[in-house]
Amino acid sequence: MEPKVNVGILWNKEITFLLDGEYVCDERKVSGEHTVSYKDNQILWNGQIYNELLFTPQTEQSTFILRDVVIGINFHWERKEEQRFQGDLKLIVANGMITAINLIGIEDYLTSVISSEMSATASAALLKSHAVISRSWLLAQIEKNKHIIEKKENYTAFTETEDEIIRWYDREDHTDFDVCADDHCQRYQGITRVSANVNVVRKAIEETRGLVLKYAGEICDTRFSKCCGGVVEEFQNCWEDIKHPYLSKLRDTENENDILDLTKEDKAARWIESRPAAFCNTQDKKILRQVLNNYDQETTDFYRWQVVYTQEELSALIYKRSGIDFGTIEELIPVERGASGRLIKLKIVGSKKTMTIGKELEIRRILSESHLYSSAFTIKKHDGSFILRGAGWGHGVGLCQIGAAVMGEKGYTFDRILLHYYRGASLEKLY
Repeated sequence: MEPKVNVGILWNKEITFLLDGEYVCDERKVSGEHTVSYKDNQILWNGQIYNELLFTPQTEQSTFILRDVVIGINFHWERKEEQRFQGDLKLIVANGMITAINLIGIEDYLTSVISSEMSATASAALLKSHAVISRSWLLAQIEKNKHIIEKKENYTAFTETEDEIIRWYDREDHTDFDVCADDHCQRYQGITRVSANVNVVRKAIEETRGLVLKYAGEICDTRFSKCCGGVVEEFQNCWEDIKHPYLSKLRDTENENDILDLTKEDKAARWIESRPAAFCNTQDKKILRQVLNNYDQETTDFYRWQVVYTQEELSALIYKRSGIDFGTIEELIPVERGASGRLIKLKIVGSKKTMTIGKELEIRRILSESHLYSSAFTIKKHDGSFILRGAGWGHGVGLCQIGAAVMGEKGYTFDRILLHYYRGASLEKLY
């Protein structure tokens, strides 16, 4: 039987939504536009107070619209938009705000995710690959969360000492729903963007219905990123210290094992500052349009990129982003690199304080107003400025979306694409 998923969409003190069609809530039929407000840790709607509200559609055609949904949270293209959804709308109170949650079948959820993550004009092989990994990742996260709750584990995503902060960001932040709708989990925008070639996407979903990747009897935690930069990173270098054999280092080429030891500083520097061949080393706009939506195409350099900060800019930025007063930043020193050359630990040397930070997303977060494209970068000082030269876009673990798009165009089948990025895994049908 197909499971349902609870997706957190929006949280605010006040939420406006439009019920387009017939819905039932509190045993009465409702439709049209409504506004709910937070009041005394409850929800105020139509002059009455509720602990939570559930709006259930009465026809297949019924949909609801949420106003002012924030997309690209903390990214350079962050913006608000109106989004339309199928399924149930649930409103709860959490953390002093109202949270809007969409309850929807996994296969319908996948239709949106694939259309939101990439263009529906992508090759059939790429769409089917993404259907399988999006389904696998979601089910793996739901299972993982169940285990954490059952074992009553005190899950932590950071360690901190006087001179070191190691933090990673995962979807365990969410306790009131399974996943959120932004890039923190998987980009999900309801049926807002599924109109173009939606039948192609649905065909990819139907042809892989219930299909997941498994390893040693467990559903794989199928991470993916925009562009690995030529080498796929390992899971434990970005999240908790668990080594998943199917998320191991590999070259994003036909010869998967042709890889340098990029944990060594000199070899990582040579790699990052060159443009070696890789599936994801492409500037073919036809291929890039398959993966990058309009707002993602605002980013033009991702396989190799460069950012320059003056010492004053860098010092102000790090203070703003970390909340730690390092004083004037004097050095950025690589401490540890992962399989893809991505920095896992970086030492920040300031006139007032020296501290090591990690893991990769914490480094990216502190060194940018939004998020640095990746933590695979070299550092050079020149005329009072810090020059960061980098490789890739995202954490680089698992499937590389641009690399997979190129493989699809080259004629690789979806199962071959999947088994390139998730080594040793097998495809199995769950339902």
